[in-house]
Amino acid sequence: MDDKQILSNSHVLMIPSYNTGALLKVTVTEALQQWLPVWVIIDGSDDGSEALLEPLQAQYCDTFVVIKLAKNHGKGAAILAGITQAQEQGYSHVLTMDADHQHSADYIKQFMQLSIENPDAMILGEPVFDDSAPMIRVKGRRISNWWANLETLGWGIHDSLFGMRVYPIQDLISVMHSTAWARRFDFDPEIAVRMAWRAVPIVNIPTPVCYIAKEDGGVSQFRYGRDNVLLIGMHIRLFTGFLLRLPKLFLKK
Repeated sequence: MDDKQILSNSHVLMIPSYNTGALLKVTVTEALQQWLPVWVIIDGSDDGSEALLEPLQAQYCDTFVVIKLAKNHGKGAAILAGITQAQEQGYSHVLTMDADHQHSADYIKQFMQLSIENPDAMILGEPVFDDSAPMIRVKGRRISNWWANLETLGWGIHDSLFGMRVYPIQDLISVMHSTAWARRFDFDPEIAVRMAWRAVPIVNIPTPVCYIAKEDGGVSQFRYGRDNVLLIGMHIRLFTGFLLRLPKLFLKK
């Protein structure tokens, strides 16, 4: 093992992927150079991208795991499948990051170290955008962040949509089993809010994000119409839940 890598028996790095193409191998290769174990959840991909990982599987053996789901069920469902198996194998925490090379592998150790120092907390990446970020996406997430902080009475969610995060696995499983939602694009914001409702502490860490241009192989599963409708419905549902929780919150005070 390279001396830059860290092998952990408590924290697993998990990368869900759906039709990410060649960027999947780039992302995974960089991740493996920073942390072990790494698990990739192939969420019903039909672009053959998982075949690119075969040399890495041969190289890293038991410290690199690929789980293949027959059908595409969404990011949240893929992560739930992965963390269920990870918990069975004794892991207590999971770092999730996207497969499309938007997140910097150089920050993996910082996330993990913060989690080790704050084992009860959820470690949230707070995106630092460069010029590659579509302005409509940057402005649009401000709306989601505003709602998320209203729904949690300002619990400390600096960004509700950024996918590079560390979760305590038991809390994450409990939250996901409490709702039939949070299985697709709504996973990141809904889980952040519901974890806050569970009183899970939050630590935010500024993290660079880079949007890869399509001509450079960049891919995005985000669909403005479909996913914005999903987010609107999610916030209506969460705000309703927030209103129902208010009397209990005031009684506690």
